[in-house]
Amino acid sequence: MRIRISDPTLRDGQHAVAHQLSERHIRLYARAANAAGVPIVEVGHGNGLGASSLLIGKSRVSDRCMLLAAREELTSSRLGIHLIPGFATIERDVRPAIELGVDVFRVASHCSEADLTRRHIEFLRGEEKEVHGVLMMSHMAPVTVLVEEALKMQSYGAQAVIIMDSAGSYMPREVTDRIGELCGALSVPVGFHAHNNLGLAIANTVAAVEAGARLVDGTARGFGAGAGNTQLEVLIAVLHKLGYETGIELTGMLAASDLAEREFVHTLPFSKSMSIISGLTGVFSGYAKPVEQMSREYGVDPLEVFYELGRRRVIAGQEDLILEIVLDLAKRKGA
Repeated sequence: MRIRISDPTLRDGQHAVAHQLSERHIRLYARAANAAGVPIVEVGHGNGLGASSLLIGKSRVSDRCMLLAAREELTSSRLGIHLIPGFATIERDVRPAIELGVDVFRVASHCSEADLTRRHIEFLRGEEKEVHGVLMMSHMAPVTVLVEEALKMQSYGAQAVIIMDSAGSYMPREVTDRIGELCGALSVPVGFHAHNNLGLAIANTVAAVEAGARLVDGTARGFGAGAGNTQLEVLIAVLHKLGYETGIELTGMLAASDLAEREFVHTLPFSKSMSIISGLTGVFSGYAKPVEQMSREYGVDPLEVFYELGRRRVIAGQEDLILEIVLDLAKRKGA
């Protein structure tokens, strides 16, 4: 059975380096991933197309520059992007991406807000592009809601629906149950994107595949937000050992991962204290760096910040609340 792999090393990995991958980094890795036979290589700002900003984080190079560089290197792999309506507008961002040769568009929303993706998905299907719907922070909704939201995306024209464990909080049994329910309800392929906060990214991704997922994500050396993503070279080895086909040549993927570590993965991701608390409290993994920086600046405990973010059920895109919480904790500390 063939499992399709999407590799967001050059997108989710941006979270780990404050969105500072260079054009050279993008070219080097895209060329290596292409040589290894990676089906989809996802490129862009960590929060997706059009997200570069002072609040979220400024990319080192523009969306246009990143996509052009990757497009020139990807001769057989398909070029993918992640986009969140609100960050990415159709006229300013999506049309230019189509013109630059993007093959796969992943249109994302918070897990209970699929309605926000309708215009973008319908537009892209009208342009005859491959479109996947993505439900982020999927642990925050019961499976009945995930099914309802996924069915909406399917009705808009999404050709696959992916759920993201954005906080790295799932247990394998939870993944099995959710993916199983989605596969039973949808007529399009179901996908899974894991984070490794609790050290379960490989186990959870395998659980997703065995429950019926046919599209899964992984990054070189696990390069990504917080404790990182599913480590792609390990995932490929495990899937091949289990008898699944990926179309990726393992030796080539090992070379691509070695290159990534040598060139830009300067600190290998692992489950730090903050990542573990992020997973336990269900807080978006991408908040690790800004929480760490702001906590250090104001002399507060970053773990307390994560506990408060979890208590407030903060979701991706609410970065302004990090500073509010840090300042409140600093005020209480000085009182």
